Amino acid sequence: MGLKEEVRNEIRNLLITVVREKLKNYKPETDYMPFHFRLLGRDRYAMFSFIQSMNTTFGISIWEQVAVILARSAGFEAKRQYDLLGSIDGATKNLIHIIHSGLLSGERTANKDEEIELIRRSIKKGKPEKHPHSRVDLYIKRLDEENYFDITSAKPNMKEFEQLKLKLLEWTALRLSQDKNAKVFTRLAIPYNPYHPEPYRRWTLRGLYDLDRGEILVGEEFWNFVANDDIYEELLDVFQEAGDELREEIDLKFSQFRHME
Repeated sequence: MGLKEEVRNEIRNLLITVVREKLKNYKPETDYMPFHFRLLGRDRYAMFSFIQSMNTTFGISIWEQVAVILARSAGFEAKRQYDLLGSIDGATKNLIHIIHSGLLSGERTANKDEEIELIRRSIKKGKPEKHPHSRVDLYIKRLDEENYFDITSAKPNMKEFEQLKLKLLEWTALRLSQDKNAKVFTRLAIPYNPYHPEPYRRWTLRGLYDLDRGEILVGEEFWNFVANDDIYEELLDVFQEAGDELREEIDLKFSQFRHME
């Protein structure tokens, strides 16, 4: 079916608005970095700093907003920066620790369905309270399945992968503490595969995640899942179209950097 024209326009307009706002408000770093400036040039460092700032913007807002647009266009309920309320009793906290430790040590094999059911059987009804890990980057309800996503960077290190797995287990417990019958699935999303065309298989995954059940969705898998359609290449085209429209404005901003002292 592909992307509808109104969806393409909404995403394109979002991208153009975000980049224009960044171009308008961006000021190069004022920190004195004599070694960087002498080696790279102040202008090149300013360009690098701007691109780094854009990378942060992708992580903070663009991925989430685009995902919500796509999910809603597919008829799903979707929210970003969603607060998952609940509480985790002592016995379930201990169970989560056992599961997590077993995965880290290699004594357990990642099995998402089993992990969910173990938590479901253990969890006690609790108050809908805020937890240190309550904030969910992206919530999508597809039919009766509630999907809770942490959208992470393209190359998390081992420590980050370990902490993210713990967060996913805790999210499962928080939701089931409010409704034991909820069909809940917690996931990591990695917006693009930096190893393309090779598959994404970081050594840091090391058995922590159930890859066969889609506990981690990377690049094309993620965007097609969100849209419930094979739209990945079209989505890249929309980014290209927005980039083409912004090209002169970006070049003008960079030309200002070239005249920096």
